Amino acid sequence: MPEVSIITPAFNAERVIGEALDSIAQQDYKDLEAIVVDDCSGDGTPGVVEQRAKLDPRIRLIRQPENGGPSRARQAALDKATGRYIAFLDCDDVWLPHKLMRQLDFMESWHAPLSYTEFRRMSADGMLVGRRVRVPAHLDYADLLCNTAIATSTVIVDRERTGPFAMTHTYYDDYALWLSLLRRGNRAHGLMEDLMRYRVSANSWSRNKANSARWVWRTYREVEGLSVARSAWCFANYACRGALKYRKF
Repeated sequence: MPEVSIITPAFNAERVIGEALDSIAQQDYKDLEAIVVDDCSGDGTPGVVEQRAKLDPRIRLIRQPENGGPSRARQAALDKATGRYIAFLDCDDVWLPHKLMRQLDFMESWHAPLSYTEFRRMSADGMLVGRRVRVPAHLDYADLLCNTAIATSTVIVDRERTGPFAMTHTYYDDYALWLSLLRRGNRAHGLMEDLMRYRVSANSWSRNKANSARWVWRTYREVEGLSVARSAWCFANYACRGALKYRKF
């Protein structure tokens, strides 16, 4: 069985999924499987993945029977994943070639149950934009409630150290997962190396600040069960850190 299972939900990603899969194929670390879950795309996404799978048998395609969003797509991949380590790569993002090797070595040295890295943003056409996004060395549950530091496509989770986990069906299912793992008493470790490229697209929901704010608030209140007062305190800190994270200089 492979040591690392990579989870990639995909929806109408025909133009970008090939680049994401190429970045997996180019990893220095080879003991992996890549599970792509097509969420009922209306374009050629499945065909692109199938072509890559013919060239690299480590790539697997799962096709959802109906569109269920990223959380259900990620869960479908988790249900099939065999690796000790679960790595997340969104369909429009890209890893640098030594990402897995460097991060797994880092996790072993720190006995880390969950880790994340620095990254840089890129435009829809792949041009670098903005500055390098720095990350804190460590985060516990209380820290993460007030922080935007963990980018999904930088994360690796060690299931041997965290125990089993599942996605929560909510819009910010990734954030909810990190919180659930840290709520158990785990600590997340930040690797201060730039190892991922995060694609910024004009129509991405994550770029819509009103929607993002609404869903962060719902995560506090409906998923984490925080009081209004604590939610307000966490949200104020979250928003301030988010503004600093995406400043240009």
